[in-house]
Amino acid sequence: MATLTVLKTPREAAAWAKRVRRAGQRLALVPTMGALHEGHLSLVREGLRRADVVLVSIFVNPTQFGPTEDLARYPRDLEGDVAKCAEAGAAAVYAPEPGMVYPPGYQTYVEVGELSQGLCGARRPGHFRGVATVVTKLFALLRPHVALFGEKDYQQLQVITALAQDLELGVEVVGMPTVREPDGLAMSSRNRYLGAEDRRRALSLSQGLFDAQAQEARGVRDAESLRKAVRDRLDAANVKEDYVELVDARTLKPLERVETGHAARLLVAAFVGATRLIDNVPVPREGT
Repeated sequence: MATLTVLKTPREAAAWAKRVRRAGQRLALVPTMGALHEGHLSLVREGLRRADVVLVSIFVNPTQFGPTEDLARYPRDLEGDVAKCAEAGAAAVYAPEPGMVYPPGYQTYVEVGELSQGLCGARRPGHFRGVATVVTKLFALLRPHVALFGEKDYQQLQVITALAQDLELGVEVVGMPTVREPDGLAMSSRNRYLGAEDRRRALSLSQGLFDAQAQEARGVRDAESLRKAVRDRLDAANVKEDYVELVDARTLKPLERVETGHAARLLVAAFVGATRLIDNVPVPREGT
């Protein structure tokens, strides 16, 4: 296992990335908030296929949490995360303290328009402003050639894709398929909050999405029926819906039905006890 460098300040991280570029190497960035799981590590391995060197950022970004959200208790395990990054082949971890990213007097924020408005953006005001700001700072500081994100946070992926294109940041943004547990549950750092019973109930999100995909494959096209397939699973598990929406896969605008040749996405957010989870699937199912 190669030695991994841990970078703690913006100055250190910028200097390290500059040396990588000067050596003629292609740099991949995997931005995370830590509490790493196989989904994150799959991004590291894909980064090594697309670039020469991978840097993982680990930063629990305070600006993307609302005042009543779980910033204080968000799972943190820097030592374990660094070991996982090294095992997966990353060359460096950038793990700054909040005061390094947002020093006293900080006042500049980045917002992406329509893509940030619905879905999680409507339920978590300011969330995507925080996401867009920290990602812009990482891109500007490190100047990676490619950055990798998971499709589980599908709205986030579309926001960041638009951000990189609109601001001409010179970063190729790559979305990778959601990594799931053997029973179908989407991997998430917040799964650590779930006790055994809530873990069982959380399966209703993925099961509902898979039911909807199966219905679409049998010819069901209207959004209400597909949403109902998800809601039936949530209701049966006594899981509280936050939203269930069928949207255009690129613009995230709501759709009334699935049209042939038109890429759509079915998204769900729900509370399993006190834990808010999200998931999504393509409709039609990819490969059909």
